[in-house]
Amino acid sequence: MVMRVGGLASGINTDELIEKLMSAERLPLDRMQQSRTLLEWQRDGFREIYQKMYDMDTNMFLNMKMSSTYKPKFVSSSMENAVTATANSSASNGTYSIQVNKLATAAINSSESSIVKPGETFDPSKPLSEQKANLVNGDAFAPGDYEFYTWNEKGEKQTHKFSIAEGDSLNNVLKKISADGDVRALYDNTSGRIILESTKTGNNNTTTEFGGAEIGFDSTSNSFFTDVLGLKVDQEKGGEDAEFVYNGLTLTSKSNSYKLGEITFEFKNVTNGQNVNLTVSNDVDAAFDAIKNFVDKYNEIVEMINKTQTEERYRDYKPLTDLQKKGMEDREIQLWEEKAKSGILRGDSILSSGLFDMRQSWFSKIETGGEITSITQVGIKTSADYMNGGKLVIDEEKLKEALRNDPEGVYKLFSNNTEDKNDKSRGLINRLEDSIESTMKKIEERAGKTTSTLENYTLGKSIKDLNTRISDFEDRLLRIESRYWRQFSAMEQAIARLNNQSSQLLSQFGGGM
Repeated sequence: MVMRVGGLASGINTDELIEKLMSAERLPLDRMQQSRTLLEWQRDGFREIYQKMYDMDTNMFLNMKMSSTYKPKFVSSSMENAVTATANSSASNGTYSIQVNKLATAAINSSESSIVKPGETFDPSKPLSEQKANLVNGDAFAPGDYEFYTWNEKGEKQTHKFSIAEGDSLNNVLKKISADGDVRALYDNTSGRIILESTKTGNNNTTTEFGGAEIGFDSTSNSFFTDVLGLKVDQEKGGEDAEFVYNGLTLTSKSNSYKLGEITFEFKNVTNGQNVNLTVSNDVDAAFDAIKNFVDKYNEIVEMINKTQTEERYRDYKPLTDLQKKGMEDREIQLWEEKAKSGILRGDSILSSGLFDMRQSWFSKIETGGEITSITQVGIKTSADYMNGGKLVIDEEKLKEALRNDPEGVYKLFSNNTEDKNDKSRGLINRLEDSIESTMKKIEERAGKTTSTLENYTLGKSIKDLNTRISDFEDRLLRIESRYWRQFSAMEQAIARLNNQSSQLLSQFGGGM
């Protein structure tokens, strides 16, 4: 390590002088660091565009390829508080008549009266064994294995088993009863009664077992239900099928939802003998909104790429070094870097060709086999303002008219899919997807992804090379600075010796007089 001696003998400000000398030596390092920062900005700019394209590729293309996007159905009801319906895109337009005579209900049972003795207290969170004396039939409580029964939609009997331990509370036991999800067991603190209800609607137990109850248990092997909880099978209510009349035909349903063909009906209330008319029609507004949303997202990508190709390049504004930033305010740094970043991707062939390919995707003629073969026929065209870079504008009335009169034609125009990418019948969305994925691949080769290492993309390799050169140059600067200090230290030591000799000579001459 070099011993650094300041200007004690010479009176020279050695620190300041060496700092100035090193500033000149650092100029190549500053240029390399600025070049690295510029490459990082370019990489980040590419990745921002890549992310926009990725979001569209993963979140929107699939939806825009589905026929339901262009042919959604809307079902209106003449009595929405009683019957509503949904229809998929292949449902036929028309009117359907429904009369609901009875709603499907879930079976429910409850204790005849409070399970707690009058005047006594009971805590459902504490062990049952400690509170037996407070229960009407607490003496009947005994830990052990128990079971009860339910029936599924196919009428098949299901056995549910659970065990009660010595320290279980009522809450614990009710959770065990509810564990399989076929029933809900609750305790009402106010009335002191147990509520046991099925989670399924409908009459599923069509046998005579347990008198047709949906939740079955007996007093012999399951005295916990009958004695401790005060439940009786014959007290169960509900568990009935829905009954409705469709165009004169009486039908039943286990639930209050019934799918008939491509339409699903939802029953909310009985209609008291009145017919509810449900009309299926094309939902033009929903289809328009889906297309408009997609076009808006596309326009965002166009705007982002177009900006990189049109913004001015300020070559006099280089990336700031750390030393330069020390003497600037935050706002000054922000304004400077805005200038320095402006136009750094201008003229890039990947972005300019990608933008051109995307524009071409929209205006190719599509052989749909119908009258609609181009996007202009459905009211979509390029903005008249050439500065917009090819953004799309929508004629709302014209697009809605096309969706109303020929939704199948619009669907084929946008999403007609073929394996051959050169097939002239390949839809606009598929062609645009090809273009965007091709551009994304090129961007990934140039700028990588956030998970990419520097060796895996072109800009990364350049950044890595600069990192190596910067590291080597920093080592060189340390050696140069050490050399300067050695030289100045030697000079200081020589001057000190000279001063010492001069002092001795003067002392001798003075002593002889």
